[in-house]
Amino acid sequence: MNIPKTELPRVVIIGGGFAGMALARKIMKEDMQMVLLDRHNYHTFQPLLYQVSTSGLEPDSIAYPLRKITRDSKKCFFRLTEVKSISPKINTIHTSIGDLVYDYLVIATGSKTNFFGNKSIEEHGMWMKTVPQALNIRSLILENLEQATITEDSEKRKALLNFVLVGAGPTGVELSGAIAELRNNIVPRDYPDLDPNEMNIHLLEGLGRVLPPMSEHASKKAHKFLEELGVKIHLNTMVEHYDGHLVTTNTDLSLKTETFIWSAGVTGSPVVGLEDSAIVAKANRYDVNAFNQIHGYENIFAIGDIALMKTEAYPKGHPMVAQPAIQQGKHLAKNLKHLIRGEKLEPFEYRDKGTMATVGRNKAVVDLHKWRFSGFFAWFVWMFVHLWFLIGFRNRIVTFFNWTYNYINFEKAARLIIRPFKGHEKVMEIEKDKV
Repeated sequence: MNIPKTELPRVVIIGGGFAGMALARKIMKEDMQMVLLDRHNYHTFQPLLYQVSTSGLEPDSIAYPLRKITRDSKKCFFRLTEVKSISPKINTIHTSIGDLVYDYLVIATGSKTNFFGNKSIEEHGMWMKTVPQALNIRSLILENLEQATITEDSEKRKALLNFVLVGAGPTGVELSGAIAELRNNIVPRDYPDLDPNEMNIHLLEGLGRVLPPMSEHASKKAHKFLEELGVKIHLNTMVEHYDGHLVTTNTDLSLKTETFIWSAGVTGSPVVGLEDSAIVAKANRYDVNAFNQIHGYENIFAIGDIALMKTEAYPKGHPMVAQPAIQQGKHLAKNLKHLIRGEKLEPFEYRDKGTMATVGRNKAVVDLHKWRFSGFFAWFVWMFVHLWFLIGFRNRIVTFFNWTYNYINFEKAARLIIRPFKGHEKVMEIEKDKV
């Protein structure tokens, strides 16, 4: 792996997501050697992946090279690799490019898509956790529109123009709203030989309302916004099977579709090697204490989505979103310094900064402690917050320019098929979420 030997404590971070990035940026100037490992050479701003998949942004607008973090320090290193397993008894991790000994190990591997044991969905559906997967969805949407313009079979065209999304959490709501705006604003101009009314967007949710994690106010407003955009919402509806062409559910609803997108949940993505008792089986997340130490290990930590920290306020662990990950990464940086100096560790306390989701142009919902608001102001707040947390000045400028251009011209400039989609099984097998 070609990491120099050092007398400094070596901290190895697995994962360059929100948690890993927050930690790495805080400890890079400290008296420790940091090694950041990831299977991609970039950080992905996942909250805006849906805009890549619906032609609103190019992928480089939401990606940030991980080597930019380590390049200004001779004590920090990045390695592009896949972690295979951990041997905690000898403080060693095993990767696709070799082994590495650590003094302190931080697991920030995040989450992966949860199919709840449904093999047909895993085999034939689309999901969106990475940039390549978002590009696959973009290609499939545009290819199906192209195919619909030339098919003479009305049933085939109906299936091509049926878009089925499962899971009405923030991702499902934002993605279905973006596809509806694509239909309402782009299809009439780019595809004059298609009737936009033939294009249907179906959003399926197993619970009784959209945006279940948010307030009733946000849920009702989001439901109203989606219906105004023409999205067909099916509540209390769970998918039982999808064979690549037909969706069947627990109700009488069945839908023929060539575009089936699964956004119904995530599960932890642990690394092989730790004791079974370290993992909460139902959530597939590491059981950590108030200092983010994994149960049974003093020098191995977990932060972000992969960490399940039970507190009085969060008996099932913190929500698997960006803010807890960022806050845990920053807090662990302080505790690592305390640990190396022999000082007392400080318990982590999550500060809930609110939840928000956008549905479309001038349409968003925000839950901020006791305040609930929606519409244009919420949409403006949503844009400001996402621009603020985007990593890299260039990314903020490019994203702001794209949003401004899209807003003025009702346009989505990134509607390019640059990686033709060749089939669910072959492509998705390569890009399945790995540790």
